[in-house]
Amino acid sequence: MRSYIEMVSLRPETGGLDVWFQNLMVSSERGKMEGAGPIMEGWKDLPMELLLRIISLVDDRMVIVASGVCTGWRDALCLGATNLSLSWCKNNMNNLVESLAPKFTKLQVLSLRQNKPQLEDSAVEVVANYCHDLRDLDLSRSFKLSDLSLYALAHGCPHLTKLNISGCSSFSDSALEYLTSHCKSLKNLNLCGCVRAASDRALQAIACNCNQLQFLNLGWCEGVSDKGVISLASGCPDLRTLDLCGCVLITDESVVALANCCPHLRSLGLYYCQNITDRAMYSLANSKVKSKRGLWDSVRSSTDDREGLMNLNISQCTALTPPAVQAVCDSFPALHTCPERHSLIISGCLSLTSVHCACSLQSHRAGRASESSHAY
Repeated sequence: MRSYIEMVSLRPETGGLDVWFQNLMVSSERGKMEGAGPIMEGWKDLPMELLLRIISLVDDRMVIVASGVCTGWRDALCLGATNLSLSWCKNNMNNLVESLAPKFTKLQVLSLRQNKPQLEDSAVEVVANYCHDLRDLDLSRSFKLSDLSLYALAHGCPHLTKLNISGCSSFSDSALEYLTSHCKSLKNLNLCGCVRAASDRALQAIACNCNQLQFLNLGWCEGVSDKGVISLASGCPDLRTLDLCGCVLITDESVVALANCCPHLRSLGLYYCQNITDRAMYSLANSKVKSKRGLWDSVRSSTDDREGLMNLNISQCTALTPPAVQAVCDSFPALHTCPERHSLIISGCLSLTSVHCACSLQSHRAGRASESSHAY
């Protein structure tokens, strides 16, 4: 007789919980004829390990349905479910969150991303009151939320390591500062479009409180200046990814600080930062953010380009010249201008079309050598 786990693995592509149970009952009756094990007479008889296995294989809507089957299931799921996404909910997300959060108290990952504004402060406050183990929270595009939500999270979810509040334009920098003073384990923070929250004052608070930060998106936060980025660079030396696209106030000083203080930096977005000049590029090329391998070593061993800068977006940085950008490209073998591995993005900079990565140059030389051989 097949094990319960094997039966679950053979789940039908369509149908609800009743279809599942009917299939299980058929297999169970076969087991009865073969004299194997106890027989299930209803949903309540499902072994707990089978229930959790089923739940691991279905979508989050089915998890919610299953939690309403009986009190035993509800209690088991509330204790066993650690990941939940309600991003599929097109209407009444606020009410759904308020009803589910008190049950799913062991959640560590919760996604509440919306296509249209639904979530209100009351729902976030319920999450903060009951889901104290939360590590990863996505509130992106929650246009209705106010500072009350950040204050609630600061008190109720101090173990957050990843927070996405991109597009939440109503949050203030004082509320974000308060959040970081309580959620000091943050490693991943998305503030894209948070034009009020992402200020130099907030960045100084992040630098002071969140020294484990590795990923920060400040895209289109036009109030950010060198003062904030320099503080960030000195306070968060483990920074790996920083998106400053559209931060029009920053200058070379920000890039110089990052080059000197953040040796693990792997991705830097400077799209439309038109105050950036060659000085910034040379500071990167000569910085601590270095690959230990030489230019042509990367061509011979292209499968391990893990050291040094791996992504650089300087689109629309029209003050840059080819020698400075080429110096960066030569210093970091993982930066590529070739179409197959495009990681040095220079669109909108017509003067930089002569910049090429190592493998692109090698391919060009190979092509010339082939043409020469055919000539003879």
